[in-house]
Amino acid sequence: MANKFLTFLSNCKTGLKLTDMETCYKAFKREIIQSINIEEMRFGFEPEITAKIAKQGIKIKEVPIKYYPRKNSEGKKIGFKDGIRAIICIWKY
Repeated sequence: MANKFLTFLSNCKTGLKLTDMETCYKAFKREIIQSINIEEMRFGFEPEITAKIAKQGIKIKEVPIKYYPRKNSEGKKIGFKDGIRAIICIWKY
């Protein structure tokens, strides 16, 4: 549910229609990623890069992927504070 909420907020702020902003799988041409000043670390990267790409008017294409989310016992590191940071980044960028 948290991911859907973060994607919804990001779409509202960027005008995009993504289905999963926090996918963690993103590919770029080298020139594009080198042109962006990345400030965030950890989970703030996803909303920052999505917003900055949207501001440049670069088209984002979603491609289906298959993945199996890790459980906390398997090393999943995201927590409540990361969700709050993501919301802050969505508004900031």
